[in-house]
Formats: sequence, C-alpha cells, structure tokens
Amino acid sequence: MATETKNLHRKGESFIPTHCSYCGMQCGMNIRVDDATGNVVGIEPRYEWPVNQGRLCPKGVTAYQQVEHPDRILRPLIKRNGKFIEASWEEAYDLIERKFKEIATKYGKDALGVYGGVSMTNEKCYLVGKYARVALGTKHIDYNGRYCMSSAAGGFNATLGMDRGSTLPWPDLLHSDCFFLAGSNTAECHPTSITWFWRGRDRGAKLIVADPRETPTARIADVHLDLKPGTDSALANGIAHILIKEGYVDNEYVAQRVNGFEDLEKMVERFTPEYTSRLTGVAQEKIIKAAHMYGEAEKSVVMFARGVEQQRKGVDNVGSYTNLALIRGQIGKFASGVATFTGQGNGQGGREHGQKADLLPGYRKLTEPKAVQYISQVWGIDPAEMPGPGVSAYEMLDSIHQGTVRAMHVICSNPAVSSPNAQHVWKALEKLEFLVVNDFFLSETAEFADVVLPTTTWAEDEGTTTNTEGRVIKINQIRKPAGESKPDWQILSEIAARMDRGKHFEYENAEQIFNELRVASKGGKADYYGITYEKIEKQQGVFWPCPDLDHPGTPYVYQDSFPTPDGKANLRVVDWQEAGEIQSKEFPEILTTGRVVFHYLSGNQTRRIDFLMEKCPEPYAEMHPEMASKYNLQDGEEVELETRRAKMKLKVRLTKAIRKDTVFVPYHWGKELSINQLTNPCLDPVSRMPEFKVCAVRLRKS
Repeated sequence: MATETKNLHRKGESFIPTHCSYCGMQCGMNIRVDDATGNVVGIEPRYEWPVNQGRLCPKGVTAYQQVEHPDRILRPLIKRNGKFIEASWEEAYDLIERKFKEIATKYGKDALGVYGGVSMTNEKCYLVGKYARVALGTKHIDYNGRYCMSSAAGGFNATLGMDRGSTLPWPDLLHSDCFFLAGSNTAECHPTSITWFWRGRDRGAKLIVADPRETPTARIADVHLDLKPGTDSALANGIAHILIKEGYVDNEYVAQRVNGFEDLEKMVERFTPEYTSRLTGVAQEKIIKAAHMYGEAEKSVVMFARGVEQQRKGVDNVGSYTNLALIRGQIGKFASGVATFTGQGNGQGGREHGQKADLLPGYRKLTEPKAVQYISQVWGIDPAEMPGPGVSAYEMLDSIHQGTVRAMHVICSNPAVSSPNAQHVWKALEKLEFLVVNDFFLSETAEFADVVLPTTTWAEDEGTTTNTEGRVIKINQIRKPAGESKPDWQILSEIAARMDRGKHFEYENAEQIFNELRVASKGGKADYYGITYEKIEKQQGVFWPCPDLDHPGTPYVYQDSFPTPDGKANLRVVDWQEAGEIQSKEFPEILTTGRVVFHYLSGNQTRRIDFLMEKCPEPYAEMHPEMASKYNLQDGEEVELETRRAKMKLKVRLTKAIRKDTVFVPYHWGKELSINQLTNPCLDPVSRMPEFKVCAVRLRKS
C-alpha cells in the first residue's frame, strides 16, 4: 500500500499517488479517497511526473469511476442453463479444476489455451506465462498485445537488435528539431503526448505527419502526407531515396554503426518522388518537402503507431521508417531516435516477460536451450517440462475450430471485440468445451464463458508497469478489493494449487512476484534485475535495461552499440508490397479502423463511463463528401458496409479530412457494432499481426 499524503485543500480526503490505467503514457495521477468511507471519489494529475506534467486526457480524468461502478462483478459467476448464477470461489475453483483436468487427460495439456492481456502489471503478465507453462503445462499461450505492439517488436528486433519502444525519454522531445509521426493520431490516442509536439513547435521544431486522415494531429503538421492505406513502406522508401540522393546521410555513422546501406541505396533507387507519389497518392512536392525537413534537422525523432503496424507488412513498415533514423545517424543521441506509441497501459512490459507464444521472461527465446535451462531453474522445474513455442493470438483462436484448443482461460482481455474476422472468433468461443474469463466487468468475451472470475481494478492492487518510454513505474493500491474480487495473480496461484502445482506459486504479495521476475529477467535483453520498488519511487521510474542494484537504468539505448552479433544495426531492405486485400470492382473502397479520444481498446471499461459515452455513444462511418455522393448518402444517414467476411450498418459522418477512397470506423464496440466483423485476418509473416488497417469494402445506402 502506498503512503498516503494528506491534501490540505480537501478536508476529509487523502491523495494516493499512482498512474492512469489506460494507454502506454501511464500518466502520473493522485487518487482522491474519502477518509470516512474509503471510497475513490476523484482524480488529480501529478504535476511533478515527467511524462504528463499535470495533464490528463478525458479517459484519465474519469478513470476512477471504474472502481465504484455498479457493473462491477463482485462474486464468481457460473453459467447454468445459459444464465450466470453467483457462486462461491470454492464452487468456481472445483469446476475449473475438474474441467481443466478432464480436458488435459482426454486431449493432452496443449488442448488448454491461455489468452492474456497487457492492461495488467508486469507481475501479473509474468505470472500468466508461468501459469500457462507450469500450472497448466500448455504451449498454447499468447496475448492481446499481438494485435497491438507485435509489429513494432518485430521491426525493432530486426533492425536494432532489441525491442524497446522508445530509444529516448519523452521529455527529450522538447529539444527535438523535427518530428516524423507515421500512422499515429497522438492527439486523440495518446493525448497528453501532443503537448510535447506543441511545445517543440513553439521553439521552431517541424512536424511531419503521415496518415490517410487529416486527424487533429495532422492538422497541426507542417507537412501532412495523406497516403493511401497500406503504402507506408513505399513512402518510407521514397523519403530514403531523397535523403540518399541529396546528401542527407550521416556517412560516418552509417559506416561505423550500420549494415546494409549499399543494398538499401540500390533498392530505393527507383523510389523517385514521381514513383512514390504514384504508389502512395501523396503529392510529389509534399514528399520532397518532408524529406528535406527531416534531413535538415539536427535532432529528429521518427515515431509511429498502429496505423503503420497493423498491416500484413507491419514489420517491414516499422523497419522502413527506422531506416530513416539510422541513415541520418539519429539513434542513440539526445533528443533523437525512434519510438512507437504504446497502445495499452503495459504494452511494453507485458510482452517482455513470457506472455508471447515464443518468449520467456527477459525477452528470452523459447527456442534457445540456455534460456529454457535458466528459466526452468528459476521456476524450479525440469527443463524437459517446459512446453515449446505455441502460436499467435488469432491462430490460437482459429485452432479452436480444428479441435486443437478445447478449453481456454482469458485473462484481462476481450478478444470477442478486438480480434479480426470477429464472427469467426465468436463461433470459436461458442465451440470451446470450457471457457474461463477473469474480468471486473462482464465483457463480450465473458458472455461466452462458463465461469467468470471477478478480478480487481488497477486501483485495488499494486505492481509495476513499463510505459511507452521503457520506464518501469509503480502502480499503488488505493483501496481494498471490492466485494469478493481478487487480483489476477492470486487467482492464478490458487488455480495452480488446484492443478497440483501450488508449490511453484506461493506468493503473499505482488512484490514477491516482482522479485522473482527480476531474477528471471537477469541477463536477458529486458533485464529488470536492478529495479526495485524503492528505486522506482526514488528515481521517478527506472528505465530498463538495469542489470544490477547500483545501475541507474538506461534512459538512452544504443548510444555506443546495438545488441546484435557485430554491434551494428541492420537496415531492413524491403520492397513495397500491396496490402493483403486490394480494391476491386466488387469491393471498390478502402476500410480502415482506429481509435477515438473518448474510448480505450474494446471499450469494456470506457463504454460504462457516462461522460465518455455522451461524447461518443456509437461507432460511425467517416467518409469524404465525394465518396458519399457516389452512393447518394447524406450526413447522419445509414450506410451498409460489406467486406468478404461480413456486413454491418452504421451512420455516416461526413468530413473532408479523409481521403476520397477511404472509410474510417472506430473499433471500440462489440457485437453488431463491432467493425472487426469486417476486418481482414491476413497476418504479418513475422509478427503475426492481423491487417486491421486495410481491407476492401463496398458501400450500399441502407
């Protein structure tokens, strides 16, 4: 429990410092607690916290309303005759134990699947991986970050040798001379970060934004590159062509620290402004202006998000944009580098410590015998017991249809809304022989469950998360768990005991788990060994890697070398490819999806907050007036959207701030309002990221 500090301005209330529960900014905030009742009654920003410096977005301001919300699940639920009935923990655990053991005995342990999430603390994410492999003994584990950060991870691993979302701390942005934002509407998706760009521009910095829509972020740009969805790598190659041809390459840096320059130079030769414009739809003069602006900047940062990553070539896109920073010699320097905007609260830490199908804690690979040997020793198991790599999130859900996975435990995630080709996923969830869901609200996924276990909100437990910078921070417990809810780590430990593996899960608090995580990560690329709860509080967070207790952490990575065999970065030399699904006579338009400022991920939390729902109560089909006129559509009328997978009806929202060939729909709603009914499950060959951002669609006036 964090130390309470009395607020002299509000008699009868205490302030407890913590961080927001939503996106990867993990903004600092103080939770207001009524001293008499112990209830959470409000939020105030923390002005001293370096990332948000006293600013909060609409979601952050209302985050506290989750805690006392009447929709909270307060006791375990068991489905009987199609309806949920409240039950005791013993009843729920008895059923889970019986069904998991029956299915494992009949079909093998790999018939059990675990689907995790990264809106949890590092402690919980770490334990999800251990739970799957040690308590259940299954290889089938993956997580919702597969739909969020996996292409950034793949791109960074391929080019830089390590996946840390930012090469520099966020306050450095104030001193950068140029920002190149690709596929990121940071003003709405990471609202407190936009201030850094405003302040940078006040001192003369330039802003380049690549986005099919003229978003609130693009509207403040010096150059808006309004590219056709799915053409990011072509645009990046076109920028690289100009940088090379016009002498903007840092030749000394490239010679000393980068591999593959000659191959890149040869490959981008044909990506002239004319050719790049033809592929992307961006005017030649804009491409040239952006290249000059970026090339002339002494200190520059390339940043990207899901618009770049959620494609079947997302890893190539990330690599292509990272190439720009490498040939300019900008990585490993003050106020310069590359970064990806982390979508989920613990999108960075949640992928480092064992939730991914092929990884173990510390970002160790399951295919490396030494890694298996070390983690097995930490966990106290025989290396022969360690399951091998599984499959990615969508592939695991798809495998239900083949009978490979028969039972599943979903923890802090809502794949019924967040997965592509959603109707196919709904049928898979219905087909499961047994489904357990941990959540504090009854999500669309939980509605399919046989057992729902009530877990705590972020304010009712403690632990660490890792923000978009790579800064490990501390979430503090504000109040006791509501009703009979329990933190996920306790639930998993108690189920592990029922599966006769309890000796490996004997924890009394989150800090014990973190201390085990520290040891498990030691020597790995994501090394947390030198991080402690005390050091986090003292230093306002600790950047990994931090290999020992005397180490201060690493705000800047790659200053001297890259964690590759030869110490050099590797340019990703990739030609442009079409999207997995392109426009045709039958499906003539492009559908893309994204976020709005008032909602978070699948909307399971934000759709329950009155203020946020008043601001954005339902999804909509945003399109250009010229597209609407082709289909005789007016603003507010209903349009039917149809792809090769499904169709749905939405209200039209007209705007000139979008390409004339593109329809945009936000994805925060479920069931009949889920746009992911229509999206394409085509997967990136490296990251296994589905192609949410591009598919072919046809329109019909409803």
